[in-house]
Amino acid sequence: MLHPPHQSLQVAAVPPQRVPVGDRDQDAPWHTEAVCRRDEAGLFFAPSKEPTAARLSREEAAKRVCARCPVMVECREHALLQPEPYGVWGGLTAAERRVVLARRRRREVELKSARAVAAAG
Repeated sequence: MLHPPHQSLQVAAVPPQRVPVGDRDQDAPWHTEAVCRRDEAGLFFAPSKEPTAARLSREEAAKRVCARCPVMVECREHALLQPEPYGVWGGLTAAERRVVLARRRRREVELKSARAVAAAG
């Protein structure tokens, strides 16, 4: 029998204090509004030796939480800039974030090449 992954891990990357969305100070960090700070925290990180089917199911459930989060874009950018090597952040798994980062790097190289050609021409 599989045990729900949310029972085994808690999100360590997001500080534990809770601030209601309406009460958030403009200078407060984005994660104070994160939906994952509530009850679903264990969905976002894999327990050790998690079977593939359980991982895929957990990740889809985490992505559904992300989809309704008011700070999903900020969370995703945080995970891409850090870069966060584990878990679901901003609706993307670690593997999906690696793909996004590789695409961004390729675009940067292409833009630099295009600028160099324009400057030389």
